[in-house]
Amino acid sequence: MPDTVLQISDETKERCEYVKRFMEEYIYPNENVLARGDERAEQLMKELQAINKKNGYWAPHMPKEAGGMGIPFLTYAYMNEIIGRSLVAPRAFGSQAPDSGNAEILWLFGTEEQKERWLKPLVAGEIRSCYSMTEPAVSGADPTNLQTRAVREGDEWVINGRKWFSSGAIGAAFAIVMCMTDPDAPPHKRFSQIIVPTDTPGFKIERIIEVWGEHDANHPQILYDNVRVPVTNLLGPQGEGFRIAQKRLGPGRIHHCMRTLGLAQRAFDLMCQRAVSREAFGGPLADKQTIQNWIADSLVNIQAARLLTMQAAQKIDSGDEARVEISMIKFFVVNVACDVIDKAIQVHGALGVTTDVPLQAMYKSARTLRIADGPDEVHRMVVSRRVIRKYRAGETWDFQTFE
Repeated sequence: MPDTVLQISDETKERCEYVKRFMEEYIYPNENVLARGDERAEQLMKELQAINKKNGYWAPHMPKEAGGMGIPFLTYAYMNEIIGRSLVAPRAFGSQAPDSGNAEILWLFGTEEQKERWLKPLVAGEIRSCYSMTEPAVSGADPTNLQTRAVREGDEWVINGRKWFSSGAIGAAFAIVMCMTDPDAPPHKRFSQIIVPTDTPGFKIERIIEVWGEHDANHPQILYDNVRVPVTNLLGPQGEGFRIAQKRLGPGRIHHCMRTLGLAQRAFDLMCQRAVSREAFGGPLADKQTIQNWIADSLVNIQAARLLTMQAAQKIDSGDEARVEISMIKFFVVNVACDVIDKAIQVHGALGVTTDVPLQAMYKSARTLRIADGPDEVHRMVVSRRVIRKYRAGETWDFQTFE
């Protein structure tokens, strides 16, 4: 594969410049308002979304035929690390999770009827969705143990089970639910994904799960109590739930890493700006050796994380699923971000943990991603198993191809 990671096309540069201008003009000055989630915030968000739709910067993760920008994955990677510098920005571009991942699998696996009913308004930003997979009774690290069942009765699926951390469920028009449809099949063929409108009888939000003490967090626990939906709501073939989940989670993990890189870069900027402007013990913090070491280490780690992420995106563009690369960046990038944000908080002192600066919110977001979409430990296991398999076969690891 030719090494084009560092060769940014003129088109990509132009798109990134637009995103930078948009962030500086509309997102950063309004960040606190947009984060409130009230009526004024929603009105402002709709105004910002309209600007990006008008300018052709809407749904960068989707092909043009689905209502998106239709750009290469690598171009989206460069754009997304800028968008990711603010937690509120993805919605302004129509690329927020979990809607982005749900749109991708609806496009890949949905029927024409499903695309017309759910995908079109989802991509257009007219409705929202949630992804309902994780369960409180079993480990999310081993989804083969999921207990939620869907039994076919005539022309309907009857779903029973309990899910939690179904992010975005409050206000969502539909959920995509992972459920067991064939308990006698091999473990990875037992599950299917089914679309469930949230106004279906038996779909019950049991409680709001407070994450990091946030009372208005949208990660609720849901009870599926004899929920009946038409058999035509099956997304993709029966028994292919894990394959579809992988198609969703693979690119989704890169999306998260891209945006997390943006958080790390913004934290780095804030740390350096604070270091040169704040004085203590007779001079600016920037003159202290410890701070200088933090700056140097952070810069190197961010750049290493960027290159790994861009390489994974490049491989996706080539048609490769890039499973090893995705697992590598999933635990490496997030840990780099946590470390850089933590150092930035320390340089800010008590100010760093207040809402006067965005660092505390950035840290909570980054730290959560060490668990979301598969814990670090699982992704380390994926990488090490792939490497060990090579050496057991008498081969060596090729650092140029990651194979």
